[in-house]
Amino acid sequence: MSDQTAIPLEDTRKAQRISPTVVTVATIYGIVALMIVASRLVSPSFGGLSQLETILYLSSFLVFCAFGQGLVILVRGLDLSIASVITVGGVLSAALMDGSNAGLFYVIPAILLACALIGVVNGIGVTVFNVPPFIMTMAVGIIVYSLCLGFTGGTPRGFPAPVLNDFMGSRFIGIPAPVWLLIAFAAMGTLVQSFSPFGRKLTAVGNNPEAAYVAGLPSRRLTVSVYAISAACAGFTGILLASYANGATLRMGDDYLLPSIAAVVVGGSSILGGKGTFLGTVGGAMLLTTLATILSALGIGQGWKTIMEGAVILLALILLRDTVFDSLRAVLVRKD
Repeated sequence: MSDQTAIPLEDTRKAQRISPTVVTVATIYGIVALMIVASRLVSPSFGGLSQLETILYLSSFLVFCAFGQGLVILVRGLDLSIASVITVGGVLSAALMDGSNAGLFYVIPAILLACALIGVVNGIGVTVFNVPPFIMTMAVGIIVYSLCLGFTGGTPRGFPAPVLNDFMGSRFIGIPAPVWLLIAFAAMGTLVQSFSPFGRKLTAVGNNPEAAYVAGLPSRRLTVSVYAISAACAGFTGILLASYANGATLRMGDDYLLPSIAAVVVGGSSILGGKGTFLGTVGGAMLLTTLATILSALGIGQGWKTIMEGAVILLALILLRDTVFDSLRAVLVRKD
């Protein structure tokens, strides 16, 4: 009898060794790899390292803004002002740099600080005045966009610094410089979100705000800080987008609002807060970018493209449910 009861205990210990987070991240990147390989059916030029390089390059913009969005979602928030703040970053970088490298090292920090202050306004509205995040960030986004419209008169002027244009088109060891920036940013973001005291505090606040408050965590300050980080990341994304396109537009951030949320959720984070990894978010961004690349190659119209992207996101959410994780862990345990 004792021998029979020892087997379930051993299986339980083995199952506990396989983290749900590891299964989540592995599943996401597995789907991305399968999509890249299968894309060769669409075009002979797809399915190779060059396509992977392109996907990493294009997904980098989404990854940068999704990091801040992921931190906001981690504490049960939502940032709908991201699109407008991306526009602010792009418009200010083009206007203040005006095609010159002079003052580059103080212009960029000034832009990021201005964007972070927008996030602070969001955080104060959510924490001090108890405005729902959806309403607060949407309202701030509308105000910020209107200010951009007034500042530019409807037509953004100027150009980013030439050194930034050169960076976006340069290569290091045969790999585009923005891809190296993506790798460094992913490593830093993973350390901050999953392995730093700051990240652990955010997870605690997201899991149970009341318990976190009783435990002495500065919940309000932490929440305000993540909104500031989200806005700064959006501003940084705007600077890079303007450098990539050699100019800014008033709608440059629109394509990143919903995808920034989708990348976080598809990456395994809970929309209710308290759960998520940045590596998963990076995988979610790559998945969405790969899908968009394939649909564009097929010549799918924008309407159908949106429908198919929504269907894939929904399918990914279903596949990444905890019940699927449990099944995968059980299979891995049996193989061990």
